[in-house]
Amino acid sequence: MLSVRETDVLLVVDVQVDFLPGGALAVPEGDAVVGPCNALLARFPHAVLTQDWHPAGHASFHTSHPDAEPFGTVAMPYGTQVLWPEHCVQGTPGVAFAPGLDVARAELVIRKGYTHAVDSYSAFLEADRTTRTGLAGYLRERGFTRVVLCGLATDFCVAWSALDARAAGFEAVVVEDAVRGIDRDGSVAAAWARMEAAGIGRVRLADIA
Repeated sequence: MLSVRETDVLLVVDVQVDFLPGGALAVPEGDAVVGPCNALLARFPHAVLTQDWHPAGHASFHTSHPDAEPFGTVAMPYGTQVLWPEHCVQGTPGVAFAPGLDVARAELVIRKGYTHAVDSYSAFLEADRTTRTGLAGYLRERGFTRVVLCGLATDFCVAWSALDARAAGFEAVVVEDAVRGIDRDGSVAAAWARMEAAGIGRVRLADIA
C-alpha cells in the first residue's frame, strides 16, 4: 500500500495526442492511461505535468537524417539516438494534452525536447545528461520528497524520469496500471528491471490510499 502524503508530487508524463492511438508516435493502448491518471490527479494534492515540445526538424526525427528509417539509430555527440517519427511538434494538434486529461490540476507544466539538437526523455535532464530542466530544484524548494509517476511511455520518458528522480535524491514510485509502453525488443521489461534495481517502487492504483 502507498499512503498519499503532503510531501508527494504526482508526475504525469507526456499524456499527449501524438502518443495516443492514431497519433504520430502512438503508444499501444496509450489512451488507457487517461482515466487512471485522472483518478490519481484527483487523489494527490500536488501534480506536475510534462509535455514533449519539439521544434520542427528536431534532431531526433528520422526525417532530419537522409535515408534514415523510423526507430533506427544515429550517433549524436551525447550518444546513440533513437530516430523517431515526427511527433509533438510545436504548433501542431499532436502536441496537445490528451482530451479529457484533467490538466487544471497541474501546478506546473515542464516542457522538454525543445532544444533542437538534443532529445529529452526525462523530466529532470535532457539526453545529454547535463542540461537540467529545473524540476529537481522546484521539487526541493516546494518540500516534496516522493515522486509518483504515471503516463507515457513506460520504457522511455516514464522510466528515465523515475531513474533521474531517484538519482536526484527523491523517492520514486511508478503506478503500473497508469502507464503504457512502446515495448520494442523487450524494452518495457528492461525498463522495469532498471527501475527495480534503482530502488523505484511499483504499485497499482488500487494500492494507493
